[in-house]
Amino acid sequence: MTVDLKQVKSQVTQGVNELLDSANLSQGDIFVLGISTSEVAGVKLSGAPSIDVGRTVINTLYDILQPRGIELAVEGCAEINRALTVERRVAEKHHLEIVTVYPSINASGAAQIAAFERFDDPVEVEHITADAGMDIGDCDIGMHVRFVQIPVRTSIDTVGQAHTRYLRSRPKLIGGARAKYEWDPFNEK
Repeated sequence: MTVDLKQVKSQVTQGVNELLDSANLSQGDIFVLGISTSEVAGVKLSGAPSIDVGRTVINTLYDILQPRGIELAVEGCAEINRALTVERRVAEKHHLEIVTVYPSINASGAAQIAAFERFDDPVEVEHITADAGMDIGDCDIGMHVRFVQIPVRTSIDTVGQAHTRYLRSRPKLIGGARAKYEWDPFNEK
């Protein structure tokens, strides 16, 4: 099945920019991508991986996130226990355990291969706690996003033929009935 890569780039750009508008990410925060390039082409999960789709999505996200100092993590599939591709410096900064596995077209997929091609010093890590993310093809990125997760609705609900979801996070609200959730300086008057 043929995929319109210009459309994919446009949809990813629009969706991620709308997510970033609401996510309030800072330099050094982590953004996780889960993607089935097969689903983008309208084929069942893992049915037709596409390196061209993977490269288009990774390059588009990288070009948006890098100038903002936001780090990209790319989720692999179940065959590699959802390990994530990140830059080595990200793994070291966040004390993430590096594991030995490399993406292949049929085990972790095209997007991780594209990340290995694009990143300066890519490694795989087993777990991550990201600050926001984009899920293209219902890959279930929730396990990688910081608690409390907030779904974000954007104008883009598909990339190609794949259903798309977006998550951001916020700090937990803790305390009881007298707790405050906005700063109000103490005033003795």
